[in-house]
Amino acid sequence: MRRVLVITYYWPPSGGAGVQRWLKFTKYLPLLNWQPVIYTPENPEAPVDDPSLQADILPETEVLKRPIWEPYSVYKRFMGMKPGSRINAGFLSEQEKSHKKEGISVWIRGNFFIPDARKFWIKPSVRYLIKYLHKNPVDAIISTGPPHTMHLIALRLKEKLGVPWMADFRDPWTEIDYYDQLRLTRRADRKHKTLEKHVLHRADRVVVVGRTMSERYNMIAGIQPLVVPNGFDEEDFQKAEKADPLKEFTIIHIGAMNRDRNHAIFWEAVAELLKEEPALTSGFRIRLVGKLDRSVHESIARYALEEQVSVTPYLPHNQIISMLKSASALYLPINNTPNARLIQTGKLFEYLAAGRPILGIGPVDGDAAGIIEECKAGTMIGFDHMEEVKGTLLQWIKLSLDGKLAAETSGTGKFSRRNLTAVLAGELDKLTGAHNRTITKTS
Repeated sequence: MRRVLVITYYWPPSGGAGVQRWLKFTKYLPLLNWQPVIYTPENPEAPVDDPSLQADILPETEVLKRPIWEPYSVYKRFMGMKPGSRINAGFLSEQEKSHKKEGISVWIRGNFFIPDARKFWIKPSVRYLIKYLHKNPVDAIISTGPPHTMHLIALRLKEKLGVPWMADFRDPWTEIDYYDQLRLTRRADRKHKTLEKHVLHRADRVVVVGRTMSERYNMIAGIQPLVVPNGFDEEDFQKAEKADPLKEFTIIHIGAMNRDRNHAIFWEAVAELLKEEPALTSGFRIRLVGKLDRSVHESIARYALEEQVSVTPYLPHNQIISMLKSASALYLPINNTPNARLIQTGKLFEYLAAGRPILGIGPVDGDAAGIIEECKAGTMIGFDHMEEVKGTLLQWIKLSLDGKLAAETSGTGKFSRRNLTAVLAGELDKLTGAHNRTITKTS
């Protein structure tokens, strides 16, 4: 059994999409002769907690936790937030904030905390891990970001110990959807891009979640990253309680919805449909599960949809699957940002496994649209095509009333967590095999 050190900021009991990718990989890696060792903060600033995810941590998994200092306590005092308040990811703002104070804090964040607010964990982590690895060697190191501080910890270990290193990007660095909102100076922008290229060039293997991100990193750094998308865990669906379809036509969205995912054309289409087809839409419902930007609540009020929309702030992951399977349709809004084509939200793959039609709003030539089309799982509609959204919903409601609404999902098996872990393990085998041959040849 070979050993791999996984450096990750997100780990249970933290919840959310950032946790699940490596939680699921480490669940299946031992079946492929790789024993993971997790290194993660003892006290992270996580947007949500989800203790249910701890059920996927194998008893034999070694988890190393060390304290981390982050400047969020200073930020909370500055913004007038309560000490126990959670910091949301992706510029999601649940409450109205002072624009001036928020602008100052964002400028400080982007220009002084490079690559991110976890930068103060780099030196103590490297010191601790060097001592640990001398006594407990591993065959490979994996870092996963964001936050990209995790990559810089792995980079230092690579430089000092020479252990093969795989850098996993769940999201891009300088092309992440909110990068242009960080108010960077030219100097800070250069530093971010320099560090990004350094990681891309120094890592023995770079892994990304989608085709377009791979193409972009090929252009930026002249490398060919391995594409290992997010996925769904078949066991989650096998364990889920049986879910009967809801009697009313219900479209469900799971996960956080920030301002960039809050598309006015969706709310406008629903409002017009309710006026034009009251007999067909009398039972129409929308269910939103997850944190919502205040702009979402404003949109619901603007289009007078309070009676049709229900909001659940957060549900543990083990309760989500049954809900997905009970939906009439699933809503997938893609961020309307410069990097929209490369965005693949983690929820997409569980939507696929749920087997319900997916209504996406986003770039029709993007990665998410390609997967939906490939699997015949629904449709992706452009950001400005309100009438198409309305027409699709009307068609689906009619099919639902006739009991004929279904997604013709095909080829989704390759997105199972077990199969994706096999791809990753194969790459680890190649990486460490090449490394061992190099050592043998040199010696």
